[in-house]
Amino acid sequence: MNPLGWCLIVFGVSCLIVWVTSLITNEHSWVDRIWSVIPLVYAWIFAGSAGLADARLDVVAALITLWGIRLTFNFARKGGYKRGGEDYRWQILRSRMPGWQFQVFNFFFITVYQNIILLLITLPMLTMYNNQQRGFGLLDVIATLVFLAFLVGETTADQQQWNFHAWKNAEVAAGREPNPRFLQTGLFSVSRHPNFFFEQAQWWVVFFFGAIAAGSVLQWTVLGAVLLSVLFIGSTVFTESITKSKYPEYELYQARTSALIPWFPRRGAAARTA
Repeated sequence: MNPLGWCLIVFGVSCLIVWVTSLITNEHSWVDRIWSVIPLVYAWIFAGSAGLADARLDVVAALITLWGIRLTFNFARKGGYKRGGEDYRWQILRSRMPGWQFQVFNFFFITVYQNIILLLITLPMLTMYNNQQRGFGLLDVIATLVFLAFLVGETTADQQQWNFHAWKNAEVAAGREPNPRFLQTGLFSVSRHPNFFFEQAQWWVVFFFGAIAAGSVLQWTVLGAVLLSVLFIGSTVFTESITKSKYPEYELYQARTSALIPWFPRRGAAARTA
């Protein structure tokens, strides 16, 4: 069986496990719990199918592994693998929808659609697998360094967020009102969601590895990176609507700070948070 066939089997099993487990536990973050693992399985299926003899496939599989280790660690320390670690956004959405409607959403969007994205973002490795005759070169080295830079950026953003929430929890425990009430320094002074930006950027680099192997950016496997970006845009809009309802001063932060791509704060926008 070719590597894509094995990946499709993993995809089917993953969907079944996520869906059935969500019904049994009435928690709907099981796809989040496998998000950092399943792409590694796909990646090593492709690298292994080439006998671990193709430098490009091996390097990309190793990079995706580093990505997965970082994400697993960050998700675990936030309690994502514990019982009751469901994403708060699903709880809010569930309260706004009839039960049957949410179950349809659970099957088609949370389970199937997100698993499709997890498969598609790794499919540039299919392009690499089919173009092994093009050797690992300078463009691959540049792509590797760019991927690692984005990985460092996301790790830094996650740590800044972790430090802020640790401080905020300590303030609340001491009976003080945290000020500011949300993170807006460090990388978060130039992007409201730097971790989202770096996450997407890494998978765009994976696509470019495939384009390098094929000798053209005109590859259908760009679909994974595109759909991932669309998913993050929708998630960002929903998340920010919740944040703004909790913190009215968030609107001032929005006015001066780039939503995603790190950039200089807008001049003329409010220079402080109320």
